[in-house]
Amino acid sequence: MTAKKQRPTLQNIADQVGVTKMTVSRYLRDPEKVSAVVGEKIAKAVEELGYVPNRAPDILSKAKSYSIGVLLPSLTNQVFDEVLRGIETVIEPLGYQAMLAHYGYSKEIEEKRIETLLSYNVDGIILSESFHTERSKRMLKATGVPVVEIMDSASPPLQQAVGFDNYAASVAITKLMLSKDRTNIAYLAARMDVRTKQKIKGFEQTIEGAGLSPLVISTKQASSYSVGSELFRLAKEKNPQLDGIYCTNDDLAIGALFECLRQGIKVPEDMSIVGFHGHNIASVVSPTLATVITPREEMGKIAADQLLKRILNPNEPITERVIELQTEIFLGESL
Repeated sequence: MTAKKQRPTLQNIADQVGVTKMTVSRYLRDPEKVSAVVGEKIAKAVEELGYVPNRAPDILSKAKSYSIGVLLPSLTNQVFDEVLRGIETVIEPLGYQAMLAHYGYSKEIEEKRIETLLSYNVDGIILSESFHTERSKRMLKATGVPVVEIMDSASPPLQQAVGFDNYAASVAITKLMLSKDRTNIAYLAARMDVRTKQKIKGFEQTIEGAGLSPLVISTKQASSYSVGSELFRLAKEKNPQLDGIYCTNDDLAIGALFECLRQGIKVPEDMSIVGFHGHNIASVVSPTLATVITPREEMGKIAADQLLKRILNPNEPITERVIELQTEIFLGESL
């Protein structure tokens, strides 16, 4: 049985502040029941120690829960559906189940979801981001649960990461567009999360390296076909000479493709369109969509496998802090 790290307790907080455990408990239930001065000290200690309330019975706090916390930024995005399938393929045969939490690309909401998962004594956590609040990092460190971050191999991991290089993949697809003599290319972006910013950086630097001016049209809205159509129209207004569209994901790219068809713009003769991730729809639309294929299901499998190895063998050191997977380019007919 895997021994869990002794997480901070009410007594640890009480000792640090110099009050009774009952006072700490009272404050956590209702901050108005203690003085403002004491409450401020308790809140500071809770923050510094990375304290997480325990919602599981005490007997379970020292045992395995056979659950893996999985934090996903979206429950409707096909990317994460395939990542989850990979995770469950590995953990379920060994008697573990995924405990899902959704955080909508918000680091603050992610922090709350991490606290909730830790309070139920999950045996490990898979995170879909590489950047977290300081409190999230303190809680994860204080509880000592194994953590694997996915989707990004370029950023320094908390413990271990399984992903791909978004910047390098973006450079490769942008160079391919340039090789097709496209000189007025726009990047369509949504959400503006860290991975999208990495892809934008790869796009901009590659375009500038070719002596051209990059155009980025972005929104904080969630990706959809309709948003892709709208962003395409905005890009065309910004640059009527537009001859290439590179999208942060396939949803936006399909929307841009539909808008071209609606406006009578020939693809790829007059407009090249490429997406990112390689969703199934890319191969069935007409013309088929050029896109970067990312190894989502494989990534989920490897992340789950690495996490379980560390749960079952807690004393063994991590041999690979970063496992980088390769992307592929599907040329399709839109490029």
